[in-house]
Formats: sequence, C-alpha cells, structure tokens
Amino acid sequence: MGGIRTAGDLVARMQLHRKMRLPEAKAYVADRLKVSTVDLSDEVIMRELREELDIGVITSVPGAAKGLAAKARIARLLDIRVNSVDVLKEKMELGS
Repeated sequence: MGGIRTAGDLVARMQLHRKMRLPEAKAYVADRLKVSTVDLSDEVIMRELREELDIGVITSVPGAAKGLAAKARIARLLDIRVNSVDVLKEKMELGS
C-alpha cells in the first residue's frame, strides 16, 4: 500500500491511533471510505476518491485541501484525533 498515493497513510493512522492490526485497519478504512479493501491499494480509484473527499493527493490540485485542512478532513472521516489539528482549533477558538 503506497502511502498517500493509495490509502496507506489512512491505514497507518488507524494502526497507530487505535492499535489495530493491519487487516482490521484496512477493513475500518475501507468501511469509512465505502470501498472494498482491494480498492485501498488501487492508485486510480484512491486518487479519484481522495479528490472527491478532499483529503489530500500526492500532486497539487488547485483549490484542493493541503496540510492541516486535509488532516482535519481525515480526522473527521476516520473519527480520530490529530494533535496538530486540535492545536490549530484551540488557537482559533482563543483568537475569537
């Protein structure tokens, strides 16, 4: 599974955040993305899905989410906490 080219980064997040084994993490991510586990490693399918969900792609797309914006969408999609996103949210709340 090739990182952000496919869904490797999402699966790895689940392994780290929820201490899931690889098959369990793949199944969870596939379920959240509404695709099969086989589709998770298909670059074409995942490129289209990542663009549709706006969760970051390997090459820049004008107007697409990058950096923390993509991480925030990933956190919401996978129902996990991402520290850098939480810190940004706190800063934004304090500034209001």
